[in-house]
Amino acid sequence: MDEVRIGIIGHGGMGSYHARYLSKGQIPRARLVALCDVDSTRLDGAAERYGVPLACYTAADELLAAGGVDAVIIATPHYFHPPLAVQAFGHGLHVLSEKPAGVYTRQVRQMNEAAAASGRVFGVMFNQRTRPEHQKVRELVQSGELGELKRVIYIINSWFRSQSYYDSGGWRATWAGEGGGVLANQCPHNLDLWQWICGMPVRMRAFCHFGKYHDIEVDDDVTAYVEYANGATGVFITSTGEAPGTNRLELHGDRGKLVLEGGKLDFWRTRVPVGDFLREYKGGFGSPEVWKCEVPVGRPGEEHEAITRNWVEAIVDGKPLLAAGQEGINGVQLANAMMLSTWTDGWVSLPVDEELFYEQLQQRVRTSTGKKTDGVAMKVDGTF
Repeated sequence: MDEVRIGIIGHGGMGSYHARYLSKGQIPRARLVALCDVDSTRLDGAAERYGVPLACYTAADELLAAGGVDAVIIATPHYFHPPLAVQAFGHGLHVLSEKPAGVYTRQVRQMNEAAAASGRVFGVMFNQRTRPEHQKVRELVQSGELGELKRVIYIINSWFRSQSYYDSGGWRATWAGEGGGVLANQCPHNLDLWQWICGMPVRMRAFCHFGKYHDIEVDDDVTAYVEYANGATGVFITSTGEAPGTNRLELHGDRGKLVLEGGKLDFWRTRVPVGDFLREYKGGFGSPEVWKCEVPVGRPGEEHEAITRNWVEAIVDGKPLLAAGQEGINGVQLANAMMLSTWTDGWVSLPVDEELFYEQLQQRVRTSTGKKTDGVAMKVDGTF
């Protein structure tokens, strides 16, 4: 295949963003050929707006069955991502899904199984993996430069949202419409970065607050404590009701401390391993000699475009994916575990009990005030 013909399912904010750069030819060997949205008004004049011939559909089934595309970008509300991806794989199409991979792990696992059976290229839009500062932190951890991980502190409460934001759509911040709040909507990138850099914990105790700051059904404040297999611990804190917020990732290892904040990465490197000094030092009070290093991270690069370009290169050239779709389940695992820990008032082991989480979620969907998502009614079982 020399060229990938792409269709976009969902022509809202993110869908139209993808359409703009694709229609401008910014992704080599990729061509936008189709759009789909349940709201036909979003498709009016699309071909003229983007300056390229486009087939437009108001039903995803029609686009997938038409045979005019090789791949699709899914940019719909959260619940739709897995079922649409499964359908696309069934038609032999490559898939790039917007984040999150899904709302609950059961549907994401089924999507991953469909992707594996299809043999098609499956990517997820974790564009923050392309940021040089995130890549540098991961490199320092994965290479062992930081030493064995001891503690992780991730504070990401810079997601402030006003009540008017939540009031802008009846599907927003409802169990039926989005399947969650800050964890499902704002934090999928952070949850992905957390596990991408540090790996997955083995158990968790979390405290989610629902409508703490806003008149909403879902989570707008979360604090979680996790434990890793090697004994390391971590804390994850997020909110949409605090200002000014903080975006700070702090990692402690046996060779010092990394702090990423404001796009700046500092490494307090110990001259000797902390564990060695702790065991061998004979002077009573004392601590290892530390060198502070300001780590260069490079210039900001493309984000969404970079993920799409990498996905196309994987389709055409077999290049490894920076954000493989199958990895999307990890962030969903973390979010589901935080919810389940809160709902059951106890510790949760990972992988999460997907059936128990699904049952708990559906209890809330059945009483949710948000019964529609972009004009498509949702049944109480979470399907559409």
